[in-house]
Amino acid sequence: MALIDKPDRARQLARAIASDLSMYHEKKIIDGVERDTLFEVMRDEIEEGRALYKTRVTPEIFGQGIYDRALVDMLLKPRGSVRSKIW
Repeated sequence: MALIDKPDRARQLARAIASDLSMYHEKKIIDGVERDTLFEVMRDEIEEGRALYKTRVTPEIFGQGIYDRALVDMLLKPRGSVRSKIW
């Protein structure tokens, strides 16, 4: 399988991975947002997703921070109404 070298396709992959994290770990994510520990409590899952993403994209694409942006878009933004000391 060829590595993804197009930013749009890489964004789709990153968002799909982040969406899976969101779907399967809803309670953990909400607790993490409420306590401002999201990236600590989700560390293993986030890094597992990052490792998968890295195996599917070129090094140039990997270095663009697309996966990290997808995490914010899919894990944090939809939970903007959750009471948190973050905001």
